[in-house]
Amino acid sequence: MKFRIDKIDVPIDSEISNNLADAYYFDSYRFLTEHKNRSSLQIWLDHASKTPAWINFMMAARNNIASALGLKNLGHLGAVDTAKAADDYQIGDRVGIFTLLSINENEVILGDADKHLDVKVSVYKESKEGNLISISTVVHVHNLMGKVYMLIVTPLHKLIVQSTIIRAES
Repeated sequence: MKFRIDKIDVPIDSEISNNLADAYYFDSYRFLTEHKNRSSLQIWLDHASKTPAWINFMMAARNNIASALGLKNLGHLGAVDTAKAADDYQIGDRVGIFTLLSINENEVILGDADKHLDVKVSVYKESKEGNLISISTVVHVHNLMGKVYMLIVTPLHKLIVQSTIIRAES
């Protein structure tokens, strides 16, 4: 049976849905996981730690170009501390390329802000059983550079999210 990922609306009962006003871009992908009883942050850590090499290669290229334009060098998506337990993370901690903004058992929101845009990513456990998961992204752009950046990044973003889900959940 083929692993299925559905593109959906951002779940209305998720915390990240409160960030949709005036968003330049948002999306959400839902999947069923066989790996139950994980916190939302543990799901993110599992996915980030299994980031495909091609994505980290793309992040390195992004960082070289972004640095030349005066934007942050974010590092690699998969650069998470695999020795650190999910329970040891606190609001404000770096988790790979993102900062931990909000956390509870059912949802974690991570984000980053730069002069061109702000991005937030949510991992939300939609079912009480913990097996229906949605990963949502919300982006607010600040200027023309942010719009150009999103024009380039959006098609790659869709591939990155789906590729990371498939690799981590297989």
